[in-house]
Amino acid sequence: MIREEWLNRLFKRLTHLIIGAISLSVVSGLLMIYLILNPSLSLVGSNLQKGKDPKTTIDPDRIENGIHVRTGLVEGKGLMAVVNNCTNCHSAKLVIQNRMNREKWNSTIQWMQETQNLWDLGKNHEVIVNYLVTYYPPQSKKRREGLKEIEWYVLED
Repeated sequence: MIREEWLNRLFKRLTHLIIGAISLSVVSGLLMIYLILNPSLSLVGSNLQKGKDPKTTIDPDRIENGIHVRTGLVEGKGLMAVVNNCTNCHSAKLVIQNRMNREKWNSTIQWMQETQNLWDLGKNHEVIVNYLVTYYPPQSKKRREGLKEIEWYVLED
């Protein structure tokens, strides 16, 4: 008799546990479906869920302190022609790190057209080259200056 009562209690406890687990699963599932259908209630912002950078969703062409925020390029006449034609294929950092004169910028563009499938820039060609020559001309210092006032020491074995 004692064994039957013990088994009945155990069965009731297991039944309650299983019903609780199923209920929790159903509620969690419904909540997940609701959040998928209405992401504005999620703790993660809706811009981040869509893969957008919150800094650039307001205005992707925003300029701060003379710098185009999205690309890092200097503000100036021809900036948007460079952004629209150059950053489709490569990062603006590639433009920023290269500093050339008019002849070299022209030959680089020609090389990209011949080997990298760059389209004909048409009227934008001159606008782009003028921008690049103005804001990214050659620099006299190609490398950083040597270290000065350094106290060197000998490594011991």
